[in-house]
Amino acid sequence: FVGHSGPVIIVAFSPSGQQALSGSKDGTMKLWDVSSGRLLKTFVEQSEGYVWGVAFSPSGQQAVSGGSDGTLKLWELSSGRLLKTFVGHSDEVESVAFSSSGQRILSGSLDTTTRLWNVETGKKVAKMVAFDDGEWVTLTPEGYYTASINGAKYLNVSIGKQVYGIEQYEALCHRADIV
Repeated sequence: FVGHSGPVIIVAFSPSGQQALSGSKDGTMKLWDVSSGRLLKTFVEQSEGYVWGVAFSPSGQQAVSGGSDGTLKLWELSSGRLLKTFVGHSDEVESVAFSSSGQRILSGSLDTTTRLWNVETGKKVAKMVAFDDGEWVTLTPEGYYTASINGAKYLNVSIGKQVYGIEQYEALCHRADIV
């Protein structure tokens, strides 16, 4: 498997095991035939930087890459076409994975968050944050949350230039039933 011009950071097998993806510091993701080692396709990130994470969709028809620009990119493997860019992380995306249904993508970033994405719409479904003291919070883009027992202490509500503690809004925003 020769073809990257920089160190390879990550590799993943396709669901069939017949192909593999590699991500590199050269800013590319490459698709390989496992039995022959032949390079099938090169996917070039649209921005400078590294490819830290790669994953195949359960169908093996698509792949997702996570890069040092804080984005995820969804690729069509047969054509090499970029289908969608997921924007939301503020630092490198170092890990990516598809759900078993292929309808969601999970990403982990150096911005200390894990995010869940809708593949079809490209929209964020939830942002998960863990804190050094073991507490955690999961937030939706709509402003709902669920949290560990003391996790809500990390939340505030901003209205205009005013910032309030979450306590007075807890009944409205704490929605473990929908988060």
